[in-house]
Amino acid sequence: MGDVTPKQDRSRVTRQRLLEAAVACLAERGWAGSTVSVVAERAGVSRGAAQHHFPTREDLFTAAVEYVAEERSQALRGLTGRSRAEVVEALVALYTGPLFRAALHLWVAASDEDQLRPRVTELEARVGRETHRMAVELLGADESRPGVRETVQGLLDMARGLGLATLLTDDSARRARVVAQWARLLDDALG
Repeated sequence: MGDVTPKQDRSRVTRQRLLEAAVACLAERGWAGSTVSVVAERAGVSRGAAQHHFPTREDLFTAAVEYVAEERSQALRGLTGRSRAEVVEALVALYTGPLFRAALHLWVAASDEDQLRPRVTELEARVGRETHRMAVELLGADESRPGVRETVQGLLDMARGLGLATLLTDDSARRARVVAQWARLLDDALG
C-alpha cells in the first residue's frame, strides 16, 4: 500500500462529506427535496465536485445509504459480548434514527423510479442479510434449531415496524417496554 497523497486525502474527505450531507438531506427533505445541488451546498463543495464523485443523483443517494449502513454495522460489531437486552436495544435503534428515515425515503422513491428500484432492491437485500447475520452472531442464536431463524427475523421486522411508528410520533416509553419484552422472549426462544 502506498502513501495517501494530500489530494487523495482531500478527495476522500470530500466524498465522506457528500455522503453524510446526502443522508441528512434525505432524512430531512425526502427524495423530492434532495438534489445533488442541495447536497453539494450542504457539504460545502461545488456541484461539479459532487458530480465528479457521484455522476448521478441515484449514485449519490444509494452510496450515501450504503455508507451509513456500513457505519452502523461497525457500531454493531462493537456490541460483541453485550447482553441480549443491550443487543435488542441497539438493533431497534438502527430502525429508529435518521438512517432509517433516509433509507425509507429512498425506498419510497425507488417504488416510483424505475432507474432507482433495482439499485435500492439490491442494496436493501445486502444490508438486510448483513444485519440478520450480525443479529444472529450478537444474540448467540443457533439457527440450526427450529424456529430460531424466524425468531431473529421477527425481531428485525418488529424493529422496522417500531421505526415506522417513530416517524409519526415519539413513543419511546412504549418502545422501551416492547424492546424489554422482546429481549425476554428472545432469552426464552434462544435459550
